[in-house]
Amino acid sequence: MKTSNRIRHFFHVVSNVRPIIWIGSYIALMPVFALIYWALPDSQFRIPDGAGTDFGSWLYYSIVTITTLGFGDYTPAHGWAQAVTAVEVMCGLTILGFFLNAVGSMKSEIDVTSEIEKQRQLHSAAERDKLVKMRPLLLKRLNTFIYHCDNNSSQSQLTRSAFNISIALDSLQTHVDLTEWPELLESCFSLVADCQLFTDEKEIEKTDAEQIAADKDVSFVATAAETARHIQTLLSEIAA
Repeated sequence: MKTSNRIRHFFHVVSNVRPIIWIGSYIALMPVFALIYWALPDSQFRIPDGAGTDFGSWLYYSIVTITTLGFGDYTPAHGWAQAVTAVEVMCGLTILGFFLNAVGSMKSEIDVTSEIEKQRQLHSAAERDKLVKMRPLLLKRLNTFIYHCDNNSSQSQLTRSAFNISIALDSLQTHVDLTEWPELLESCFSLVADCQLFTDEKEIEKTDAEQIAADKDVSFVATAAETARHIQTLLSEIAA
């Protein structure tokens, strides 16, 4: 089991290496092995008559070897040359295999990312459609609430309007995924919290501190009306 996990982990790591790195390694091996061939005695190879034995010639042999073309003009004749040639071929094939695996992994990653983005866009469009359908009622409730805030309506009217807008925004957050619009979600949450706190306080019998209660009403009206207008603006921008 441990061996299997290690092999799985190894291939996972290898698959995450970018293809460009494998190609770079593949190309870098060519001059490395050319240097090794150049360092070996010429007697280790069968060299065509009149052919060169400089570094350029061995670089040519290295390229032909690692790409498995094998033209046959330069051939390994003895042990060391044969061993190094075999190692280069195996290195080339292994790196090509890792390269193809990395390309496949990258394609899968791109496909998954593309599918996730596609699903996100579909989800966003569906949530926007639901929001647009609910928008007329929301705007009506918001307009009524702002009207009562701006025109010093009676406490009962303001309380009723605050309750209604709280219910409407609660319904919006229940039926629409507002995480698509973080600013709208934050504003709705803030207004609902303020309205619920305001309406809950009105259900409590007033104490002798009438002025304190009145000051709190003024503060609520100013803050809530501003938040309601901001929600109207956001709804209009989303529906545009």
